[in-house]
This record gives sequence, structure tokens and C-alpha cells, in this order.
Amino acid sequence: MINIDIIAGARPNFMKVAPIIEAISARDDMDFRLIHTGQHYDKNMSGSFFEQLNIPEPDVNLGAGGGTQAEQTAAIMIGYEKLLMQQPSDLCLVVGDVTSTMACAITAQKLHIKVAHVEGGIRSGDWTMPEEINRLVTDSITNYFFTTSATANETLAASGVSKDRIHFVGNTMIDTLLKNKSRLMKPAVWDEKNLKEGEYIVMTLHRPANVDEEDTLKSMMSELVNNSNGLPLVFPVHPRTAKILKDLGIEADNLIYTEPLSYLEFNYLVSNAKAVVTDSGGITEETTVMGIPCMTLRNNTERPETITQGTNELLGVNPKAIAPAMKKLFSGDWKKGSIPELWDGKTGERIATILAKELS
Repeated sequence: MINIDIIAGARPNFMKVAPIIEAISARDDMDFRLIHTGQHYDKNMSGSFFEQLNIPEPDVNLGAGGGTQAEQTAAIMIGYEKLLMQQPSDLCLVVGDVTSTMACAITAQKLHIKVAHVEGGIRSGDWTMPEEINRLVTDSITNYFFTTSATANETLAASGVSKDRIHFVGNTMIDTLLKNKSRLMKPAVWDEKNLKEGEYIVMTLHRPANVDEEDTLKSMMSELVNNSNGLPLVFPVHPRTAKILKDLGIEADNLIYTEPLSYLEFNYLVSNAKAVVTDSGGITEETTVMGIPCMTLRNNTERPETITQGTNELLGVNPKAIAPAMKKLFSGDWKKGSIPELWDGKTGERIATILAKELS
């Protein structure tokens, strides 16, 4: 029996591991141990994911909690090392690019346990983002790479990774989205604010470059409010961002703040929106598959296929770029986009099949 550790720590991880758990559970030649590092510890940020996505309760919770990047990394590494010393596994499978991804990959590799990285090879080129450092470190010590795009394959090959270690499998986040499309749930804000399909805009902002600079945040919000044609701007707010917005007194008649929403509620909003404004990477993948126009308030992206093939446009962080983008949206000129190769809902199965072959 092949024993695999599946690592999840932050909200995006849960969507990515759900299809892998399902695929491994359906096999009789491998078993898994689900390890929650505790990196996200707010119920809305992680707890509801287990219920909504039918993920079993974690076998282990390392309880790493908050703290600085270094404190969190250290807590995860100490907890995971203790576990592996007592009960080693055959493989450590990490997903995405959060602190847990890098910390567990390092810990496993130092104990001579192989590492598989789901979403290997994606790059923004922006070393100011902690996620980019996590990607670079993780990929430098990975044994098996599972990629979402041809661009990621090329990046890995260019860095010297042999082609037999690169497996182009598609996108597990899209597996989760497609599986749950019929289960999406109307959030309370829908009826409370009388929202209507195609007549509101969803927004999310959390990156320090956007929310920590007071003047930038103020002018960004002002541009969004003034150029949204009076449509409601629905903003599920990360707790950290909520405090900043409150301190700055940013309010408008069409600006609707909500608590962080569960996966099924948030994607209900996205799937029925006129458009999405975000600085997240994962959301740009979901909007691409849903065919919803997406504006990304960043200077770079690690998911270029959402722009070259999908519905996403990179606006940068200059608030003045918002008005022309909104004009394009409301004039009906936004691109239609297409769905990238292998984003078909079967990625989890491909990963399990490849792992069984590689580890047998």
C-alpha cells in the first residue's frame, strides 16, 4: 500500500486537494493521511470547506496558527517533522504556493521522503510576493511535478527539470468547481440587497500592494465606485482588509461589504456576476471557466493562460486603468475567452493514476 501525505493549510488548498482525495479514495493500492497545518484557522476561511466540499476531517492538525512568515514556517516544519519521525509516509503531496506548501516540502525532503507538487512551475516573476518565493523553493526540491498549463511545463523545462518528471494534468481547482456547480448556494446578501443576475460586480482585494497603501486603496475604491454604472459592488472582505477599510472610512451607496463567504456561496456570486475585480490568482481561473469577465489589479500574473485564453485582463495597480476597463465591459466589448486544455474535471484522477505508477 502506498501511503501519501496530503498537505492543506490555507483556503485555496482545500479546493485543490478535494479531487485528489476523492481519486485516491477510489483506489485500493494507495491510502492518504490528510494533514491540516492550521495556517488558516478562521472557520469561514477553512472550516466550512471540509463540510461543503465533502473533505474528510483531517487526520492531523498541526495547529500552526498565525504569526509572521518565519514563525508560521517554523511551526509547520516542527510539527510536520515530529509527525514524520514517528510515522513516515511514502510521499508528501503539496498543492499551490502557500507557506504550508514550502514548509512541508522542505521537511519531507530532509527526511528523504519524496515530494509531489500540484501546480508546479507557475511563476509571476515578482519576488516581492511571498507566494513566488514559496513556488521557487518548493519546485527546487520537488520530485514529481503536476502542471496546469503548457507555460508551466516550459518554465520547469527551462529551469533544468527533466521532462519525465513533468506531468501535464490540468487544474484540480476546476475539478472542484465543475463538481460543485449544481450545488452552489445563494448567500444571504443576495436577498438582503436584492441582487440580480448580471447586475452587480464582485470584488476581492487582499494583497499588501493594494490594501496597505492608504492612498492607492482610497483612489482604487473611488475609481471602482465611480465607474461601475451604479451597479452594486459586492466585496467579501478578508478580516485584515476589513480593518483597513473601516479605519479609512471607505463607504458608498453601491458598495456592499460582507463577511468572508464559503466556497459555495462565493462562487454562486461569481457565476451570476456582471464581472469580477480581484487581485487573486485562483479566482481568475474560476472566472475563465465560468465565462465571467475578470479584471486583475496586479502588475503580473502567475496564470497567463487566464489572459491569453480566458476572460481575464491584467489592469496593473494604477487606479486610472479601472475607468477604461469598465467602459470596455459596459460597451459589451469584453473578450469571450475559452477554457484551457485539460481543465475538464478529471485532473484528480490523472494525478492518482500517475502516482500509483511512479511509486509502485
